[in-house]
Amino acid sequence: MHVPKTIEIKRIINETKTIKTFIFDWDTENILPGQFMMVWNFKDEKPMSISLIDPINNEIGISIKNVGPFTEAVHSLQNGDKLGLRGPYGRGFEIVGSKILAIGGGVGMAPISAFVSEARRMDVDIDVITAATTKDELLFMDKLKSTDITPYACTDDGSFGFCGFATEYMEKIIEDKDYDMVVTCGPEVMMKGIFDIVERLKIPAQFSLERYMKCGMGICGQCCVDDIGWRVCVEGPVFWSDEIRLISEFGKYKRDASGIKHKI
Repeated sequence: MHVPKTIEIKRIINETKTIKTFIFDWDTENILPGQFMMVWNFKDEKPMSISLIDPINNEIGISIKNVGPFTEAVHSLQNGDKLGLRGPYGRGFEIVGSKILAIGGGVGMAPISAFVSEARRMDVDIDVITAATTKDELLFMDKLKSTDITPYACTDDGSFGFCGFATEYMEKIIEDKDYDMVVTCGPEVMMKGIFDIVERLKIPAQFSLERYMKCGMGICGQCCVDDIGWRVCVEGPVFWSDEIRLISEFGKYKRDASGIKHKI
């Protein structure tokens, strides 16, 4: 598990101008939505969320946004090219309740997409808010519709769906509906707003955190969070609300590769 497996890219899906999904043959038996893989391009290695878990075809998908040298190099690859993969790592989402609201912001829709597919396979009733800065960056709209879900889309610039932030849309939607649970992944400033809402309404919720990771398996301590010391790669990346309350840095700051704090 901790040694990368060199594997061919089976196919590549161009999701948006900045996000591609890479599909691999992989044994899906022990993979949970919300877990992540370490992706190695033979020069560097980064953690990436699993966006597709297909137990029928034994495939996984990893959706990657082009944000820097590593992701740009991966985006330049073609079908049949190879990458190193190890994992899965971390604690995934739990499916609890019969009516769930899932919220994904930007490429944070990746693990949410895998969660939604698994919830639908279990015949769970689920609503989805998918948020992006603009229409062209909305993820998995067609995929959601194929699972009989009409997504609540919202964009910062109003180019599609609700004009505004995911938290504003969430406030409107929950006025008329009751949910047993909320799950979310995306920018932490968005998740902090969602945390405040679910705390006020006393709705159980799970949050997928992102922190700088080097090893992905709990050795380096790079992703430890203040002041509880949990390793996001092992105790997370998914945390319940009662655990989020103990993470004092949530919604405030996170550390870079050198350990320097940066305001969120």
